[in-house]
Amino acid sequence: MVNSMTETRVTFACGDLSLEGVSSVPEGKGPFAAVVVCHPHPLYGGTMDNNVVIAVCRAVSQTSIASLRFNFRGVGGSQGGHADGVDEQDDVAAALSFLGSMETVDQARIGLCGYSFGAGIALEVAARDEQVKALALVSPMLSHPSPIESYVKPKLLLWGSQDLALPAADLKSFTEGLPEPKQYKVIPGADHSWRGYEDKVAPRVAAFFTETLKPSAQA
Repeated sequence: MVNSMTETRVTFACGDLSLEGVSSVPEGKGPFAAVVVCHPHPLYGGTMDNNVVIAVCRAVSQTSIASLRFNFRGVGGSQGGHADGVDEQDDVAAALSFLGSMETVDQARIGLCGYSFGAGIALEVAARDEQVKALALVSPMLSHPSPIESYVKPKLLLWGSQDLALPAADLKSFTEGLPEPKQYKVIPGADHSWRGYEDKVAPRVAAFFTETLKPSAQA
């Protein structure tokens, strides 16, 4: 059965800036668990309309989880300019606050997902934001030291086997040393763009959040 959802174009404040986004809320009785999804690098064409971002939002909606995808500052209709991943952390914090303020969202069940550049920003925010209960990173660029090495909340890490920027041997060594709870998977055949593999990555993200943001997981 395919669950219906309502998509709404929204704007929210980040300091003096106005950022644009799209909220997706499942039909039915809330409040729902919810996830903020962060897009890849804006200087390389990354926006909230990225293939992976949209696929993840649609997949979580099928498991009755709401979502918010948004454009970082300087992208599309979002005000401001690119800030090399520094001020973008404020954008994510503002998105989390906006999502948590929605009447249809359960503030105790909020997750965060990022893809590529967005994964790096999401990790930095999750490491210090208590409202983030679970973290999913798609194609994150990780190196020692990293906040994820001390991140003890539920986390999911996904990569493609053909991602030339991320050698599989290095990923295995890195992820095995991370604290529990954790899930990680290298998807055969996928590269950094995930073109043609959206149906392999998005359902895994949705399943992870379904498990980690269920009502019994409230803290």
